[in-house]
Amino acid sequence: MVLLTIKQYLDSPKLRISSKLEIVIPWKKKVEGMVPNIFTRGKENSNMGLIDVILSESNISYAIKRVKSNKGAPGVDKMTVNEIDEYFKQNWNDIKKTILAKRYKPQPVRRVYIPKENGKQRPLGIPTVVDRVIQQAIAQELSRIYEPMFSDNSYGFRPGRSQHDAMMKTLEHLNNGYEWVIDLDIEAYFDTVNHDKLISILREKVNDSITLHLIRKFLQAGILENGLVKPPIKGMPQGGPLSPILSNIYLDKFDKELEMRGLHFVRYADDSNIFVKSEMSANRVMKSITSWLERKLFLKVSATKTKVVRPTDSNFLGFTYWKNQSEWVCRPNNKSKRRLYNKCRQELIRKKCVALPLATTFKRINEIVRGWINYYRIGIMKEFMRKFGEWLRHKIRVIILKQWKTITKIYKCLMYYNIQQKCNIDKEKVYAVANTRLGLYKQANGNVINFILNPKLLAKAKGDRPGLVNPLEYYLR
Repeated sequence: MVLLTIKQYLDSPKLRISSKLEIVIPWKKKVEGMVPNIFTRGKENSNMGLIDVILSESNISYAIKRVKSNKGAPGVDKMTVNEIDEYFKQNWNDIKKTILAKRYKPQPVRRVYIPKENGKQRPLGIPTVVDRVIQQAIAQELSRIYEPMFSDNSYGFRPGRSQHDAMMKTLEHLNNGYEWVIDLDIEAYFDTVNHDKLISILREKVNDSITLHLIRKFLQAGILENGLVKPPIKGMPQGGPLSPILSNIYLDKFDKELEMRGLHFVRYADDSNIFVKSEMSANRVMKSITSWLERKLFLKVSATKTKVVRPTDSNFLGFTYWKNQSEWVCRPNNKSKRRLYNKCRQELIRKKCVALPLATTFKRINEIVRGWINYYRIGIMKEFMRKFGEWLRHKIRVIILKQWKTITKIYKCLMYYNIQQKCNIDKEKVYAVANTRLGLYKQANGNVINFILNPKLLAKAKGDRPGLVNPLEYYLR
């Protein structure tokens, strides 16, 4: 039996102090009964520290601020974000006690669906605002722990990183000669995440039973749909503040595996592109990685959407690629362009717009067009912007003529703008256009109306009506 005085124990050359202040020596078991406080102090602090930080006043206050700024719809309890402050003032102590006692039970999330381009619907889960605050508080601390550990090739749901950064990285790989792309698609990723596997991954860094228990409770919260609450066996609903960080933690194992194999890749959420130099390598990597994801992370790779392609056939984050004389560049893919046209068509339905003031129509169209261009601005699309601008102004001219309604008013308004802008178009031509028997669509496409209702006139603000955005000018600017 080894007997040590405290002085001998502290002076021992074999003593080692860990980063968590836990004192460790080779004969720890023989002496820990004599000095229990030294061996347990650091471990207890590390176990209790994380949940204390999560539930701290400053962290909860910031979580409330974030949830209020994000707004969002009410959950199953119908409480709005404007009621959070008062509710937490009155009930926070009780909520905190139930969490620390592992008795907190999140309310079911409200299931809603948003339409996808392919006609299908994407399921979202809307937690109650109280649960959103607690999820946000957890997410803030998990982000602080995991952000330094995440791969540099991961860009989704991360502070200071965007889709543009991901696209710049993909172009870097292509221009370095990695011109075969594995378009990897995980089938229904958020609905198939394995709860036990996720908790085991979290346990590697989060040594806190209360935090892990709380996260599992959120994963197991029921889903209210059609009046029935369904307990989920796997997956995590999109829509809460916690799912993005948990998604990245789960797929970080995948990132680390790709890095260990020395592969070049870019991942944004559950969308991944892997870049190699030959078709043979691409097929081999695709088969191997598919098997690894199914065996290790219990995820199913879509057999129809996952494929080996050349960059010009690749679609990533709404972009595709083409090569000019010197390098690869990106541009919006055809699906993204169709989405822009379809959104504008929905807003420019003639019957609907005629009943609205032009100010309302212009504001909504400007929001759509500017938002779309701001996202795709890193792509090459000058010619597309020119054609789209012509189409957009034609639709607007049809609405203006329909609002003017009568032949007399059309003639008077056209003559007014003709004189105001010094277009010098003969009044007989204007009269002929106003009296034409052609339909509005053809009438608005004539040279006279195009010249009088020109882009500069439409781009001028008037009173509370903003000017119509010129897509080409906005893109170039």
